[in-house]
Amino acid sequence: MISVMALHCPWRTDLSADTTALLNTPLNALHLELGARMVAFAGYSMPVQYPMGLMAEHHHTRSEAGLFDVSHMGQLRLVGANAASAFESLMPVDVIDLPVGKQRYGLLLTDEGTIIDDLMFVNRGVDIFVIVNGACKVKDIAHIQAHIGSKCQVVPMPERALLALQGPQAVNALSRMVPGVEKLVFMTGAAFEWHGADLFITRSGYTGEDGFEISVHNDHVDSLARALFNQAEVKPIGLGARNSLRLEAGLCLYGNDIDTSTTPIEAGLNWAIQKVRRTGGARAGGFPGANVVLGQLDGTRGLSRKRVGLIAQERVPVREHVELQNMQGHTIGEVSSGLLGPSANVPVAMGYVDAASANLGTVVNAMVRGKAVPMTVSAMPFIPNRYYRG
Repeated sequence: MISVMALHCPWRTDLSADTTALLNTPLNALHLELGARMVAFAGYSMPVQYPMGLMAEHHHTRSEAGLFDVSHMGQLRLVGANAASAFESLMPVDVIDLPVGKQRYGLLLTDEGTIIDDLMFVNRGVDIFVIVNGACKVKDIAHIQAHIGSKCQVVPMPERALLALQGPQAVNALSRMVPGVEKLVFMTGAAFEWHGADLFITRSGYTGEDGFEISVHNDHVDSLARALFNQAEVKPIGLGARNSLRLEAGLCLYGNDIDTSTTPIEAGLNWAIQKVRRTGGARAGGFPGANVVLGQLDGTRGLSRKRVGLIAQERVPVREHVELQNMQGHTIGEVSSGLLGPSANVPVAMGYVDAASANLGTVVNAMVRGKAVPMTVSAMPFIPNRYYRG
């Protein structure tokens, strides 16, 4: 059995101080009732694992369905005739042409082209529904308000909680309660109703598995979560398994793998920039840091480093901030996320290396407590994604 510390979770686990300053989600009483071990994360008291244990939670999500409380995330609406064009001015993605009911991944950027935060948004027809990371939501909403608040209404939604139901059996469990969700495909969303509660559900998530994210009013989230736990396939899952699942899926964690020191192209997020916003596109540029980002994308600006996947050749977990060296002993980068992948059953990591060391198959050394652990630059995801595309 691998402990939480062996798998490693990138958040503070010492709650001996400043606990009164932590915020609670509407489900905290339920977490405690279920025997969760609570930790500090993004200013909230959050469940890192339940009595089932992190490894079992990880494998249950891969085989059945796991329910995550992600109510610390920020939810907001952008309202008005100019909301799409205004929002597009902040990001290198296509917002204007996004069809109603479709969801997209986006990136808020600095004037230097580095990443303020990554987010998800849906065109709901009457508004653009946005979900931002919990640790960044205050600054994100302030940034959006300051830059486009004069062009559209920016409406935070603190009254809404957010659940993520993930895993191959998620659709069976949820469709029993909310008929019609099975018709959604990956990266689409729609409004539903459950026992008088209005829900907005997207078929998305951050585990690499099929699944759903459910926005629900705080007043109804406890009863909804309990009803989901009454489904045979569903178990509660904490932050620890959420981290191992997303890393095996090759998905970035803001603050580890992307931040205001990284550009989208360094991070390998080229796929998130649609053709219409690229050099030569109908609406190329026009977003913060466009010269840097588009230059790196079209090759007119060089890249000094790239995010890569890494698989260890020895069974030694490699954590974030571990130095990476080439075979000549020269420092070439650093690990940004790493652990022993429960499903991959090998130590996996992501990190940034110089461009010359980023080719698939390149062997680098991770310096773990003075010992050189050879790692191979590998394709991601480490576990095949199983999104439902219809």
